[in-house]
Amino acid sequence: MSKCAIVGINWGDEGKGRMVDLLTEKYDYVVRFQGGGNAGHTVVNERGKFALHLLPSGIFRDGVVNILGNGVALDLENLYDEMQTVISQGVDITPANLMISDRASLLLPWHRDLDGLEEARLKDKKFGSTKQGIAPFYSDKYQKKTILAGELFYPEHLKEHLKDLIEWKNLTLTGVYGAEAVKFDDLWAWFEKYGSFFKDFIKNTGKVLKDADKSGKSILFEAQLGSLRDLDYGIHPYTTSSNAIAAYAPVGSGLPSLKLDEVVGVVKAYSTCVGEGPFVCEWFGEEADKLREAGGEYGAKTGRPRRVGPIDIVATRYGVECQGATAIALTKMDVMSYMEKIPVCTKYELNGELTDDFPFPVTLNECKPVIEYMDGWNCDISGIRKWEDLPENARKYVEYIEREIGCHIKYVSLGPSREAYIER
Repeated sequence: MSKCAIVGINWGDEGKGRMVDLLTEKYDYVVRFQGGGNAGHTVVNERGKFALHLLPSGIFRDGVVNILGNGVALDLENLYDEMQTVISQGVDITPANLMISDRASLLLPWHRDLDGLEEARLKDKKFGSTKQGIAPFYSDKYQKKTILAGELFYPEHLKEHLKDLIEWKNLTLTGVYGAEAVKFDDLWAWFEKYGSFFKDFIKNTGKVLKDADKSGKSILFEAQLGSLRDLDYGIHPYTTSSNAIAAYAPVGSGLPSLKLDEVVGVVKAYSTCVGEGPFVCEWFGEEADKLREAGGEYGAKTGRPRRVGPIDIVATRYGVECQGATAIALTKMDVMSYMEKIPVCTKYELNGELTDDFPFPVTLNECKPVIEYMDGWNCDISGIRKWEDLPENARKYVEYIEREIGCHIKYVSLGPSREAYIER
């Protein structure tokens, strides 16, 4: 059976959650393999509209086992709150359909505190953090200064480990930032509240996945953000602090020996970006406002207005290469129906020369977009479910993107609801 990763091709916010929710019908397991609660996946189905941040998007499918892998920044407090919200809307979440890797590191309250303190220190040089503690968390993880979820089963060990970490962390909180020191009793109370709740969910998920793979079960891997926010291959330093590319899926899931069969890359039919950093194709003013409102482009986690612009072929082609995508899902085609002419960023101009290659990050601010236009379709396409029923200009737009990025566009999404798509 298939082992497939669904990943973002651009800056994130491409509509991955919508595609995971759609495709989970064909899968037995859905695994989040990296990232934390710093970005959201919006899912619309027969149960309602949901903004997920940590929960895998397969949580709405009966019979699907959802896993938070060892690569995830596991924020128990935010996960608890998110679960209560989803449960209140009629979705069952139990240890039978949600499992947490015992090797996942815990994101603690001080990680969020440090995130805010550092952004305040940077002032106008800030990275645009969502202040969910992601960068401080991953920094601690690679210093081996985190607590694993499995340690919750060993309370005496956990207490001693926590005391050592508090002594170390207070050196930074009080000495560098002049903040208040963390007290053991306060943090232990946090562990007693959230740790005890999640004990039944924590499993050796590496073994779970190994057994599932041996028995021929199908597994879907879900990423957060996109290629251009990947720690190693993104627009450094305006990236997330983990690897958002498909190659990391086996490592971050708990089964590093696994081989992927498919990689579905998600691309929005136009460009959006949340946060700071260079965004070559960015629009401003009335043109940007109109597209932002048409697409409802506001962050699922923060509510921040997303930066918008035309589809960027240079960045998208690079993202496809980073992800090793075998198929593309093109989302939000219906949003562009109001445009008489469809803009496309076909190349960059850098130092007076045209380039098709995505350049080194520090040169991006010097790049200018080369914009070409295609004829629009000027009608509502949200109700169309067959490729041949799409207006000719809409089909030409899809085929042009497919040709330029070098990857087959298998899915064309025409709305947020589960059934609003065309499969080619």
